[in-house]
Order: sequence, then C-alpha cells, then structure tokens
Amino acid sequence: MTKQELFNQIIKKESFLCVGLDADLEKIPDHLLELDDPIFEFNKQIIDATKDYCVAYKPNLAFYESLGVKGWESLQKTMEYIPSDIFTIADAKRGDIGNTSRMYAKTFFEYFNFDSVTVAPYMGNDSVAPFLEFGNKWVILLAATSNIGGLDFQYKKIEGGKRVFEEVLEKSLEWGDEENLMYVVGATRAEMLSDIRAIVPDSFLLVPGVGAQGGSLEEVAKYGMNNTCGLLVNSSRGIIYAGSGIDFASVAKNKSKELQSQMAVQLKQFGLLEK
Repeated sequence: MTKQELFNQIIKKESFLCVGLDADLEKIPDHLLELDDPIFEFNKQIIDATKDYCVAYKPNLAFYESLGVKGWESLQKTMEYIPSDIFTIADAKRGDIGNTSRMYAKTFFEYFNFDSVTVAPYMGNDSVAPFLEFGNKWVILLAATSNIGGLDFQYKKIEGGKRVFEEVLEKSLEWGDEENLMYVVGATRAEMLSDIRAIVPDSFLLVPGVGAQGGSLEEVAKYGMNNTCGLLVNSSRGIIYAGSGIDFASVAKNKSKELQSQMAVQLKQFGLLEK
C-alpha cells in the first residue's frame, strides 16, 4: 500500500485508528476456547466488528509465535481474512543483519503479505536495508518508545547535544523516505512529537499508548498531525478486551467507533475533512 492509498483510506473512513490484534488465550472470552482455532475466531469477530472504523491492523507476533505452529496458522488465516484495503503491520520488532534480515523480510512481506514490519534500528543500515528492497512495503523503525526502559538509551544525549533517537531519525533518512519509512513514537510522551516532526515532517508515525496506557489522542494530534494526517494511532487492549463475554465483539465495535469519532474531530480541526 502506498502513502497516498493509506491517506485515501484515512479520509474515506475519517479515522487513523490501528487496532492491535494481540490475541491472548488467557484473555479471550472463555466460550471461544472450545473451538478448534480460538485465536482466529477471536480475531475474525474483532475484524468484523471494527473494520469500518479502522485503517490498520497490527498483530503482535509474540502472541502467535508463543503458540508454535498453531499460532502461525492462526496468523496466516487472520491475514487472509483482513480486507485488502486495510493496512497491515507485523509488530515483530526484528533487527538483524544481512541474510537474516532478508529472510525476516521475505517471511512477512512475501509469505504473510504484510504491508509493513516493525524493525529495531540499533544494528544500523545493514539490518534495515533488506526490508527496504521490497516495493510498496514499509519499515516502521522504533524511534522514541514510551516504555520505562526507553529512557536507558533512546533519550541519552550524545556528541553535539542530540539525543540518540534524533540521531536514529536523521540517519534513517539516508536509508529511505516518507514513502517507505514510518516511525514508532509512544503516545505517553506526546510532546516529543514536535521534536520528531522537526526531523521527519512528512513521515507517518505509528503511535501506541492511547487508551489503556494513558496517552491522549488530542495531544498526539496536536503535536503529530501533518497534511496527510501522518498518524496511525494504535489501540489494542482498550478495544479487543473491552468486553469479555459473548458480546465482546459488539463492545469492541462501540469502542472503535468511539475512537473513530474522536479522530474525525481531530481531522476536521486540522482541515483535512470538511467541518
């Protein structure tokens, strides 16, 4: 999916919502556990409930890999079920060199046909470049995450007074551009978006942390939105586990619709939609 195609979907749905498909056997409703593939059935019902209100889905690979072969089968069926006009993110956080990265890229871009994959940039160009060799595919670099451990390295100042995440952003512009690179920026540090936008003004940002983790959608839009929206705001637990009974899908639908409505307001305030 190209940047323009993604923006078109954002305008069409008046939404920049990404739904995280972090399907966990210990958290999905009990009545699904009787089925042959409860993970896929859970995802299927979540997708049916939310597809009109989101523009992206983000399966977290750890939840599937932990189940072995059955987990990979659930992921494959999930990918085949997601509508083709919705952007897909393999939240895999890969980052190795040479042929290893190339094999990871083939896994997610060719076998599973994801539109994008999250990549850790700290092994440098040769860990990222193999992912950028695939046309109409995206690398989403970890830039400024909101976890406590992110303070250990990402925000440390280096020579010249720059912080490490700023050096990562600047260096990454030598590898790709706003047509194939996105960046992960945590919503709980929304004020950092201004500093990030100074370096990558036209790029899309994947922003987790809104909702269950306490991030503010309004703050994210205020500091991060650009003239093609430039934001994919992810909500996982706040949507998919909002309900725990037989009606979990309808509860998820209401939560995603609520977020979509709030996003429409932000798009209108920024002038991307008619008021």
